[in-house]
Amino acid sequence: MTAPPTQPAARTTRSTTPRTPTTAGLVVLLGAMAALGAVTIDLYLPSLPQVAVDLDTTAARTQLTITGVLVGAGLGQLVVGPLSDAFGRRKPAAVGFVVYVLAALLCAIAPNLPALVAFRVLSGVGASAGAVIGMAVIRDLFTGPAAARLQSRLVLVIGVAPLFAPTVGGAIAAHTGWRVVLALLAVAGAGVLLAVWRRLPETRPELTDTPAQARAEDERAPVTPPRPGRVLRTFTGYGALLRDGRFLAFAAMPGLALATIMSYVSTSVFVLQDGFGLSGTGFAVYFAVNGTALVGGTQLNAALVERFGSARLLRVGIVAALVFGLALAAALLVRTDQLLLFAAPLYLLLLSLGLIMPNAVTLALEPYGDSAGAAAALVTALQSGVGGLVGVLVGVLGGDEHAMGIVVGSAVVLNVLLLLSVSRRVRPHR
Repeated sequence: MTAPPTQPAARTTRSTTPRTPTTAGLVVLLGAMAALGAVTIDLYLPSLPQVAVDLDTTAARTQLTITGVLVGAGLGQLVVGPLSDAFGRRKPAAVGFVVYVLAALLCAIAPNLPALVAFRVLSGVGASAGAVIGMAVIRDLFTGPAAARLQSRLVLVIGVAPLFAPTVGGAIAAHTGWRVVLALLAVAGAGVLLAVWRRLPETRPELTDTPAQARAEDERAPVTPPRPGRVLRTFTGYGALLRDGRFLAFAAMPGLALATIMSYVSTSVFVLQDGFGLSGTGFAVYFAVNGTALVGGTQLNAALVERFGSARLLRVGIVAALVFGLALAAALLVRTDQLLLFAAPLYLLLLSLGLIMPNAVTLALEPYGDSAGAAAALVTALQSGVGGLVGVLVGVLGGDEHAMGIVVGSAVVLNVLLLLSVSRRVRPHR
C-alpha cells in the first residue's frame, strides 16, 4: 500500500490561509490595526469645538467623546484578549473591526451628545481588537530584546497618526463638518478589516501544528479548528495575572505613560489655543511636532535595546520622565505665558515615554506565552482605563493647564514608585 498524496492538502491550506507577511509587512499590518484607535481620537480631535456648538453643549462635556473611546477600548480588550487565546488571533480581530465600522457609521448620524458618546464607546470596543491582538501576535513570535524592538517599530507606524490626523481632520471638519470625519473613520475601519482578513496570519501556538516561529516562515502550516472549550479557562487566567504583583507593576507603567499623553491630548486644544493663542493651523503643526517625540523615543529604544536590554532602558525612561514631567508640571501650575517653558519639557517628556512603553510591555508579557492574549488585554485595558479616567479627572479639575500639571506630576511619580517595587526582581541584562 502507498500513502495518499499530501500535495493537494497543502494547496487547499494555501488557498484558505492568508500569506504570512515579512517582518516589515507584519509591523505595518499590526501598526495599522493598533493605530485605528489613535486615529479615532486624533482625526476627530479638532472637531471638538464644532461638536460643542452643533450639539449645544459645553467644551468640557465634548471631552467625554474622547473618554468614551478609551473606556470602550478598556472594556473590549478584556473580552478580546481571552477570546484570541481560545479561538486564535484572526477571527476576534475581524469581528472587532466589523463592530468598529458599524459604530463609526452610527457616530456620524448621532442626534445628540449622549448618543454620540455611547457610539464612541462602541467604537472603542471595536478598535480594541487591534491593540490587543497586535501585542499578542508579537509575543507569539518573539521574546526579549527582539520583542521590545518590534514593539518599538510598531509605535513608529502608530505614531504616524498624531503627525497627520489632526491636520487632516481639522481640514475636513472645516470644509464638510465633523460628521464627515466620523464617516471617514468607518471607511478606514473597513480598510483595516480587509487587510486583517487577507493578510493576518494565525500565530496562536496551540492552534497550529507547528511552533509559532516556524509558522512565521511557512505559510502552508495547517491550522486546527478552534477549541471553544478553552474559553472559560482563558478568562479564569485573569486570576493568575491579577495575583502577580510583578506583572501588574509593569502593566501599569504604560497606563501611567498614556495618562501623561492623554492629559496633554484632552486639554491641548484649549490650553494651546486659548492659553497660548495658537491658531488652528499652529495647533495642528505643534501637535504633529510633538508626535515626533514619542516616535523618536521608541526608535531610539529599538536601536539600543539589543545592547542595553529592556530593564535598563526602562529605568532610564522612568527617571527621565520624572525630571521632565515635574519641570512641565511646575510650568503649568505657575501658569506661565512662555510657550518655550511649556514646549521644551513636554517634548522631552514624550521622548522619554518612548523608552517606557515598549519595554514595560515586553517585561510584562514575557512570562505569559501561553496566555499572551489575556496578558496583552490587561496591559492595554489598564492603558485605556487609566486614560479614560484621566479624561474624566482632567474635566473635573477644570480641563485647563492646572489640571494637566496635576495629572502629569502624579503620573511620573507613581511610575517611579512602581519601578522601585519591582527593581530587585528584574534581571539587569533583560
